Amino acid sequence: MANLVTDSVPRGTLLSALEEKRRQQMKKYLLHRLFFVAMLREEVLDGEITAYHEQLFQRIQKFHLGEPASGVVLIYSRCILHILEASSGTLYHILTDLAALEKQGPKALLQDVKIVVMSHNIPTRLFTQWYTTTVDVPVTLEDVTQSQTTEEVITECLTLILKLGVYLATLKVGNKGLSECLHNVVPELLVPAETIQCLCRAKECLSPAQFLEMYSNPLQPSMDSETVWPTPAHMFK
Repeated sequence: MANLVTDSVPRGTLLSALEEKRRQQMKKYLLHRLFFVAMLREEVLDGEITAYHEQLFQRIQKFHLGEPASGVVLIYSRCILHILEASSGTLYHILTDLAALEKQGPKALLQDVKIVVMSHNIPTRLFTQWYTTTVDVPVTLEDVTQSQTTEEVITECLTLILKLGVYLATLKVGNKGLSECLHNVVPELLVPAETIQCLCRAKECLSPAQFLEMYSNPLQPSMDSETVWPTPAHMFK
């Protein structure tokens, strides 16, 4: 019986470990995953948000050939939840475009954009392709986010997103996107609209401009003693 139990446990070999290491080194680029939320402008025309994302990704693909982006945009009545998996260069273009939208003020299509989390060097994609879908969920009578910390709200949000990604991986999705309404099939896996609105107001989450500023800052800032003149000298030799 002990032999049967031992044989049933999968064991890795040195060869498989070396092959996996080689596959990681042969990657053309590292894969990252970006989560961000945003409120929609007061008056949004039908299809305007979908057209915006299509134009954005068509422009990015011209500069990053061979680096496909995958993910999903969940469009609610007043907000959106965006999950994007791509290379660092693609994500940088996305963040730059979002930062430019912020400068448009009230005229911008997306308002109060907040970066929820950035996952670096993920081993595999959670989404097999890129698509957009509209979500129609009823407003809950009780907003549970009022009694939760921002960390708890983010944890709950990411948990639902990962479960939704696992569910979508089992579906056969065509080029036109999802053929079924997620709010009718798996309403328990959808992030409530109140949660997204709470994250858009969270001061702990950075805006695209703040995120890019932090990204551009050096890891080792210069000290005050390095910029004064004349250079400081020891009092005693």
